[in-house]
Amino acid sequence: MSTILETSELPAVFDGVKLAAVAAVLYVIVRCLNLKSPTAPPELIYQDSALARFLLKSCPLLTKEYIPPLIWGKSGHIQTALYGKMGRVRSPHPNGHRKYLTMPDGATATFDLFEPRSEHCTGEDVTMVICPGIANHSEKQYIRTFVDYAQKNGYRCAVLNHLGALPNIELTSPRMFTYGCTWEFGAMVNYIKKTYPQTQLIVVGFSLGGNIVCKYLGENQANQERVLCCVSLCQGYSALRAQETFMQWDHCRRFYNFLMADNMKKIILSHRQVLFGDNNMKKPHSLSDADLGKLYTATSLMQIDDNVMRKFHGYSSLKEYYEEESCLHYLHRISVPLLLVNAADDPLIHESLLSIPRALSEKKENVMHVLPLHGGHLGFFEGSVLFPEPLTWMDKLVVQYANAICQWEKTKPHCSDAEQAVSGQE
Repeated sequence: MSTILETSELPAVFDGVKLAAVAAVLYVIVRCLNLKSPTAPPELIYQDSALARFLLKSCPLLTKEYIPPLIWGKSGHIQTALYGKMGRVRSPHPNGHRKYLTMPDGATATFDLFEPRSEHCTGEDVTMVICPGIANHSEKQYIRTFVDYAQKNGYRCAVLNHLGALPNIELTSPRMFTYGCTWEFGAMVNYIKKTYPQTQLIVVGFSLGGNIVCKYLGENQANQERVLCCVSLCQGYSALRAQETFMQWDHCRRFYNFLMADNMKKIILSHRQVLFGDNNMKKPHSLSDADLGKLYTATSLMQIDDNVMRKFHGYSSLKEYYEEESCLHYLHRISVPLLLVNAADDPLIHESLLSIPRALSEKKENVMHVLPLHGGHLGFFEGSVLFPEPLTWMDKLVVQYANAICQWEKTKPHCSDAEQAVSGQE
């Protein structure tokens, strides 16, 4: 009798264990996918002004809920991983022409030029000058998707190819792109201004490109001539402050650091004959074979920056390199409308760094900081349940904001007159 009782109790015990295991797995899934996180409109930090009010009316995406794919879209890690692995889904292939510019030091800068495929909504000639993320170029899927969408909305697009990033373009000088060098971007902008004297510019920077474009605009007031606005997406604003957080394991930033460092090593080593070759008389005197040895064993971007990247421009220390090449000290000099976009769940950007755009947008009327809850690093996928759409929230926001600024420029004189009349009556 006792044997029968024991055997009847065993299935119940096993069922309880299975149920507990399923509950534990579901709990982990819910936590990892962040399924309990609500959807909401992005947090906006700005000063009340005529421009801000116009943007809120003209850009519905600023006040509308950003709704990511239901199953995985609330995980910043998955959004970031999908961007990093496949860029975008069903990415188009816009046709462009590659341009080559010889720099003063012998380097060959390249960018791709894409003509508009329709008339702009204002009827004006407007060019987007675009700077991609770290080690990226015009052939990346997220760039192709954005360019195609911008072309359809009447924008000419010029996309910088970071020096050394294109696998089929050899270096002609012992120098690669760095965190904040604006030389190549500036050369591209000058070419566009000279070739299209009637065009106006929309400046767009993705991640590291956001640092470069903001630094470029702030370096010299003349760089802002004919610029209607600037959009920076998912940048960290200060490399010096970011380096400490990039060595931390929370949100897996140390792991992302390792992956990006590994990619940078491959790119640098693909050009090692030009950068480290003994027969290269123009090689920076501080770049030695010992640095090449350290590059092989590097496991972080900071080690690569210290042993290789900073020496392209003769910085004496990593701290000096990060200080001088960050846009942090140039942001306040930008007078054109500036849109700074980050995601609250971006695993690469520590939340402490977001105090920089927040403080700036609280002080300057031309700056707006947009902070959605979700989106990861350059993800911002949209979709109903599982499969994402080809076009992202980020792509649509940039074009919508650019359209609004173009409209603002056409109506601004009338807005100013109206405001003066109202203030006079008061």
